Amino acid sequence: MIYIETQCRHLVQRLVKVLVFLLPFIAMSGCQTDDVEFEKNLQDDSNNSTEEITSTVTPEKTRIYGYSVVNSYPHDPRAFTQGLVYVEGDQLLEGTGLRGQSTLRRVELATGKVTQTVELSDSLFGEGITVFNGKVYQLTWQARKGFVYDLKTFTQLNEFSYPMEGWGLTNDNTYLIISDGTSTIRFWDPENFKESKRIQVHDQSGKSIQRINELEYVNGEIYANIWQTNRIARIDPSTGLVLGWFNLTGLLSKAEQRNADVLNGIAYDLQNNRLFVTGKLWPKLFQIRLNSEAKEN
Repeated sequence: MIYIETQCRHLVQRLVKVLVFLLPFIAMSGCQTDDVEFEKNLQDDSNNSTEEITSTVTPEKTRIYGYSVVNSYPHDPRAFTQGLVYVEGDQLLEGTGLRGQSTLRRVELATGKVTQTVELSDSLFGEGITVFNGKVYQLTWQARKGFVYDLKTFTQLNEFSYPMEGWGLTNDNTYLIISDGTSTIRFWDPENFKESKRIQVHDQSGKSIQRINELEYVNGEIYANIWQTNRIARIDPSTGLVLGWFNLTGLLSKAEQRNADVLNGIAYDLQNNRLFVTGKLWPKLFQIRLNSEAKEN
């Protein structure tokens, strides 16, 4: 009997040691849920792009930044936001998508009221927009057709074509900067729409980052939504290297998420250093402040 009790004590001691050894790993796996989900989202096949998605993984040793909400504003929950630009007078220009619902619109920041609209043909799916030299440029998704409008009147001034899908659009005061849903970002001459250069977006390990969507040029960097994720990438426009990630999980409440689609839409107020974000069919638009402290992914 004494022998059996002694063996039982030894067995219990071994089990305790095993559990103590495993507990840190169990805790770590719980903390990595967002990163694993981010990797899974990037690796899923994209139905919106005709180009194959190749190797895409969570970036290694890339800093991840959080955020705080400075303010929130009403946003049209029927707007399938594809492009967003801040313009003077506390107004936003917004490009919306979906066939039969695509528009270019001017919106009051404080109220979310739409004050000016141009409707695209029902056959077109509107995409990214940008403002350059008093003109508004707008892409469409698969029609390979874009439009140029007068900034004040929205009168159409020009039409242009391109050889790939249109997704995100911004500019650096020299070039139009375009994404197509892959890892490629192109730089075009705004007058003749000829490509001047291109970069491939990649992480620290050299792996490509796919699904580059809405774009905004902010203080010498390209900020990019990654389709179907809650993250924004900070991209070096010279090399394509992802310098950091902004994790914007939690902007909408669970109730607000029910009828909302994905995060998409970045606008920057250069004069007042304000950053705005929203999403497709979101009921709110947010001014956010990005945290300076970051963790390594």
